[in-house]
Amino acid sequence: MSDQPIDIPWLSADGGAFPDIDTALPEPNGLLAVGGDLSPSRLLDAYQHGIFPWYEQGQPILWWSPEPRAVLFPERIHISRSLRKQLRQDAFTIRFDSAFDAVIESCSELTQKREGTWITTAMKRAYKQMHQLGWAHSIEVWQEERLVGGLYGLAIGNIFFGESMFSRAPSASKIALVHLCEHLQAEGFVMIDCQVGNDYLYSMGAEDIGRPMFRRYLNDHARPELRKAQSWESMFWEVVPNKSSSD
Repeated sequence: MSDQPIDIPWLSADGGAFPDIDTALPEPNGLLAVGGDLSPSRLLDAYQHGIFPWYEQGQPILWWSPEPRAVLFPERIHISRSLRKQLRQDAFTIRFDSAFDAVIESCSELTQKREGTWITTAMKRAYKQMHQLGWAHSIEVWQEERLVGGLYGLAIGNIFFGESMFSRAPSASKIALVHLCEHLQAEGFVMIDCQVGNDYLYSMGAEDIGRPMFRRYLNDHARPELRKAQSWESMFWEVVPNKSSSD
């Protein structure tokens, strides 16, 4: 992030609406506003309008809405030949919401090593609160009762807003994403917001869409009244190894 001063709206810590996402800066791509807070009401309002917080320790809260937007349609997830084989042959337990705090802490640790400390203490506190309220969810990959991978994000209406993922075993985060997509398809979700694309996401089937299309999806599907906020903890299953399988 640049240290140069940028003229963008400052949000009050006790309220105030976000500016329209069409006013987001082209450079740095998507920077929309500064300030505000990370309260549940603020976060719900942000995500419904295609806005998310991303900032480093010591900075004010920065709010973003980049264009293009990387998204993944659950039914279009790409499962490579090697990943499909691993899904069949490795013994994993996939659980939802059984260890949200451990997932976000693991994401924070690995992100700090790679990119800096953008999952700050305040961010972790805010998303843990969103989890307690039934909005934020974790998908966990366990191997012999050891947490080896996972991801977390928010479910609002029929859109899942992905935040971060981690792996401590080969392809563990990919396995979490595959099972998330299966769950989302079964539950009628239409899209995963991936925010900003990268090679990893594109290899799994993510694609870029323009802001007008993304806004239409938000207007139609990112509505809290479409889906009750609740725990997903009862939704888990085991992937049983099948050594007799062949490609």
